[in-house]
This record gives sequence, C-alpha cells and structure tokens, in this order.
Amino acid sequence: MATQESATALKPRRRVATRHGGSSTANLLQALEEYLPALIGLAKEGSELRNKLQFVWANQEDVAEETTMVDPWYEVLSVLHLMAMVCFVQANTLLLPRSYADGHGRRVSEESRQATVDLFLKAAGYLDCAIHHILTQIPPERRRELPVDLAEGNLKALSLQGLSQGVDMQLGLAIDNPKATLAVKRRLACEMAKCWKQVKDSIPELPSSDGWGKKHALFVKWKYVEAKAAAYYFHGLILDVGETEKAQEMAIAALQASEEFLNESKRASEAFHAAPPASRSPAPFGTTKYLLDMISKDVQSKVQSYQDLYTQQRASNIGVSKIIATPPPLPDFPLALSPEDYELPQLDPLWKGANQR
Repeated sequence: MATQESATALKPRRRVATRHGGSSTANLLQALEEYLPALIGLAKEGSELRNKLQFVWANQEDVAEETTMVDPWYEVLSVLHLMAMVCFVQANTLLLPRSYADGHGRRVSEESRQATVDLFLKAAGYLDCAIHHILTQIPPERRRELPVDLAEGNLKALSLQGLSQGVDMQLGLAIDNPKATLAVKRRLACEMAKCWKQVKDSIPELPSSDGWGKKHALFVKWKYVEAKAAAYYFHGLILDVGETEKAQEMAIAALQASEEFLNESKRASEAFHAAPPASRSPAPFGTTKYLLDMISKDVQSKVQSYQDLYTQQRASNIGVSKIIATPPPLPDFPLALSPEDYELPQLDPLWKGANQR
C-alpha cells in the first residue's frame, strides 16, 4: 500500500479513483473505523460468540509470522495499531518531494509538513487509546502471548515516535520561518531529543535478525542521535551569545558535540537504509538539511574565533579540532505536543437487537 500511495501521489494525473473516490489509505481508514462499532459490540455484548471466533494477524516484527487469538479485544488492539500505521503511511506520502509550477524544483511544501503534524498526533492518539483502554481488557496471561508488534512497550514507543516526528516537523517549519527566535528553535530541538530518548527507552527488545524489527530499532537510533545533534547545535548557539570565557567554552563544547552526533547520525542513517529490506535514502529536507548545511561550518567558525580570542591568554596550545571534551547539559523542557484525543465509538445498535432475539 505504501508503494502504491507513493506512486499515485507523485503522479496525480494518473491516479485511479478508488471505491470512495479517495486514496486507498483513506478508504482503509474509513473501513476500519466502520468496523470498530461491530467489533466492540462483539467484545462487550457477544457473549455467545466471544470465545468462538479466531482472529489472525500477520506480524511484522515478531519472530512468529502470525498470531491467532480467540479474543475480540486482540482484534480491537490490532485494528487500532493498523489505523495508526495507516496515518504514518499518509504522513510519509505527504513528505515525498513534489514538483511545483513556481520553478523552484522538487520539494516538500510547508503545507504538507504542517498536515503531517496532525497525522502524527492522530496516530499517537490511536496508540494511546490502545495502551490505556484496550490492553487492560486482555487478561495478563493472554497479554504475554501478544506479538512484540503489540507489546505495551512497542505501542508506547510508536505513540512517542508520532510525537517526536511531529516536533521534528515543527522544528523544520521554525527553521524556515524568519520570525522564529533561536530560543524557540532550541526548545523544539530539546523537546525532540527528549521525546526520542523516551522512544528508545520504551521500545522492547526486538528480534536482532534481519527484518522489520531490526530496521525499526535502527530507525529509532538514527533519529535519536540526529535529534541530539539538533539540540546541542541550537543550545550552543544560545550559549555563544554569552560574553564570558566560560560561556564561550560551553558553547564550543555544545557545538562540537552537535557535530559528533551529526556524524554519528549519518552512519546510523546508512545502517538503517542498508538493513534489509533495503531502502533508498531520501533527499534531506527540513531539520536534517539545515543541520547538514550548518553544523560543520558553524563549528569550525566558532572554534577558530575562540582560538583567536583566547590563545594569547593561554600558555598551552589549543587545537582547532578539540577544545572541550564534556558538553554542557541540555535544558529540560516539557513536551508541548500530546496525542490527539481518541474515544472508541459506541457499539453498533444491531447488537442490542441481536441480544433481544
């Protein structure tokens, strides 16, 4: 579906109308939303059928190819997980670079990036509902039989990932906005690093063999390191405003840390794309492109300025490549974004009639 959506999104004139006239992902999401009331009725009211129907789902990250359970709440959990994944697919489709009539070449528009924030928060909302309202309906012994795809840690990590990617889009928009202050950019970058750390801490032990589990873990590592590069970069720029030698030293340390994390993120990106199933590295845009363009240049410039300013006052020879080993701590900002509120629909009224009969 992701491949089909990508192809049709980039060739709108050749798009084939689907059953409801929209995209396949939109139709799938609508079908799942229409399925939930009947399914919730089965879970709550279908006492005679509840323990007779088997639900089978293919797994992406678990070592088992599929999981079968006689529990409608497992089906509800799987449906909510799929609805979140559909939102991620829709966001990815919006982030494909497109050609526009203004002659500025292929790019990801500001409108597309803004729209993805809503999709990421929507995905996080589905997963948040799954964690707090559906997992609790499944008995603990049966919960241990769930595939790693639906483990509580993985659901939490995916929900936090939605928030992290939403903050990433906000930071990219702030970078492109001349009215956005340096303090705003630092706050967003620090929020993003904090959120990706929570993703890393929440994600369960995924299978190390080649497959989606390994690729998922590599993706989290890549984005977390890249987020730290952004946070230390903007933190260093703010510290650089200080006039004391101590402030300058901390600024240089933060900027050097950002360069090291950026280089590490490049290696992590290459490892992610090389891991099977292999993927093609997209052209950088937004936050990533800005960091690649600015960090190395700014670090060299600031280090050289520091050396010119303070070398005469020091007896030792300070090299340009390394000055301070330990970067200063990052500010701790509370995360402004939160999952979109999602409430399960009411059960289908046909269930009441079925019970009366």
